[in-house]
Amino acid sequence: MNILALLRARFQPVLQPMTDDVAPLLDMIRPAGDPKFGDYQANFAMGLAKKVGKSPRDLAAEIVAAVQLDDLCETPEVAGPGFINLKLRDSWIQQQLDSAQADPRLGVDKTETAKTYIVDYSSPNVAKPMHVGHIRSTVIGDAICRTLKFMGHNAISDNHLGDWGTQFGMIIYGYKNFADADAYKAAPVPELSRIYRVVRGLMDYFDAKKELPTLEAKLAERTTECEALKAAGEPADKAEAKKQKKELGRLQSQMDDLTKDIAATQAKIAKTEDSPQASAMAAQHANIAEAVLQETVKLHQGDEQNLALWKEFLPYCEDEIKRVYERLKVTFDYQLGESFYHDRLASVVEEFEKKGLAKESEGATCVFLDGFKAPMIIRKRDGAFLYSTTDLATIQYRMETWKPDAILYVVDFRQGEHFDKLFAATRLWGFNDIELKHVSFGTVMGDDGKPFKTRSGDTVGLEGLLDEAVARAFKVVSDADDAAPEGPSLDDAQRKQISETVGIAALKYGDLSQNRESDYKFSYDKMLALQGNTATYMQYAYARVQSIFRRGEVDIATLRTSGAKIVIEHPAERQLAIAVLRFSEALDDVLADYRPNYLTNYLFDQLAKSYSTFFDQCKVLKADTEEQKNSRLLLCDLTARVLQQGLNLLGIDTVEKM
Repeated sequence: MNILALLRARFQPVLQPMTDDVAPLLDMIRPAGDPKFGDYQANFAMGLAKKVGKSPRDLAAEIVAAVQLDDLCETPEVAGPGFINLKLRDSWIQQQLDSAQADPRLGVDKTETAKTYIVDYSSPNVAKPMHVGHIRSTVIGDAICRTLKFMGHNAISDNHLGDWGTQFGMIIYGYKNFADADAYKAAPVPELSRIYRVVRGLMDYFDAKKELPTLEAKLAERTTECEALKAAGEPADKAEAKKQKKELGRLQSQMDDLTKDIAATQAKIAKTEDSPQASAMAAQHANIAEAVLQETVKLHQGDEQNLALWKEFLPYCEDEIKRVYERLKVTFDYQLGESFYHDRLASVVEEFEKKGLAKESEGATCVFLDGFKAPMIIRKRDGAFLYSTTDLATIQYRMETWKPDAILYVVDFRQGEHFDKLFAATRLWGFNDIELKHVSFGTVMGDDGKPFKTRSGDTVGLEGLLDEAVARAFKVVSDADDAAPEGPSLDDAQRKQISETVGIAALKYGDLSQNRESDYKFSYDKMLALQGNTATYMQYAYARVQSIFRRGEVDIATLRTSGAKIVIEHPAERQLAIAVLRFSEALDDVLADYRPNYLTNYLFDQLAKSYSTFFDQCKVLKADTEEQKNSRLLLCDLTARVLQQGLNLLGIDTVEKM
């Protein structure tokens, strides 16, 4: 049962004869922004009136007279210039609550048009530790996949692991040149991580050495331009003076950015040159970038030694990320890495060539696409394949194996052009009857407004992030338990168990509650706050309901089947009841453009806030009558069940005590 869908279905036959496209008009039926205007509003009369040659109020009145809403709503009200205000009947609300209370799905119907979705998310490079940048793809993708499945779609999650790229060439080179055999034998993963960092550091050093003169030349050029502009004096003409000032500002901004870039580049160089050990390594491995590339090429060509090392390293690397996924409680239907598609790459390029979709350019095989300045390269001059080739092979495999209606790529916004080209090439290839969607997201930022880093400037490791969140959650849980009016009720083991759930939930919800396309500032304090739109507040709201049942010694399972009914008597009860019944609408909003923050907004702004108002204004255990007490207990229970289900779709667990 979806109230909004039901209302739109009732209005559709009335509006259909008046327009060629009824969908935009039906979209203008929305929940009312203010309860004084009813529960829902229809605002289509103003736009439609001119088309049909009537005044908006007259048209609204005509539509109200024709639409069949008697069983559902009180008499609709035409207000202002033609708004239609709709108030649901209390008797109808109570009927829906009874149905939802008896339904394991809480009144949410499965879709009548089930589709097959591939949801591609997380996708770390397994040769290096997962970092803060992976949190967004992982939790957004997981929430979308869970919601699709709950709504009845065939959603297939696929973790497209980076298990075959340059990072393995780096580890293989590092193992051959820098590995400590004893350390590797004792603890393979930390040693592989160490040698990766050594190789990465040396490559960064040589890149910085190469880049520094270019940056310094650009700064000198901008400085000369700026000084020349200042020397020219301020023009007498105000418009020209304003233009000059703007140009000076632009040049100064570029100079500031270049100065920062030069300082960062010099710091990378100094980090190596100030260390005798690192400096000696750099002298011995001056061609490390080319050497790493050759190790990667040898791996891809089936070199016996490199292939054996790859097979040896891969399980260790996969175990490392598996441990993080287990803590996040994220699972995948498939984990098909880049290596899985390696044997397909040559045939993909051959097929593009045979169909005349690709041609040679400067020795490389390229797909030229309308609307793009640069082509999509699918085979380099040296014969190596690229991510784009692998992604095409992956689409081909998915179409052959699962025949999906849609493939969703939950990947950060910086890959936007890659996916635009990939989708264009896929259409060119002949795959037209499929939705291809880049579900993009912004960056996790630090207090300084820059991508979140450690104090030393390194990318923050995801496991360290989880540990810190759990440690901070332990303090929040302990303080709340110690401050309980009836005294502490949790032992140390219980506090630790709850803290693991609360801490990781805070990280997930803190991310999911953001507009996915926006950057957001990372803050443990905000994420773990007991007030506001946080997982901690939601979990606390759920635990508060359970505490009512414990204090009242209520067997809620028995009460659900006792025949007791939810009766709406108080405005706060009505507000909460409608919030409960809007769960289905929130899930439709999530899937309209794959935005989990619509679910967090619903859980907080509608459900949790309405429950808080209800809790403050309506006695439950001390209700006036036994019937009223049972009614309110059932409403509390239904609220908690929706909270729990909603959080579950976000990949977040609830706790009975907090």
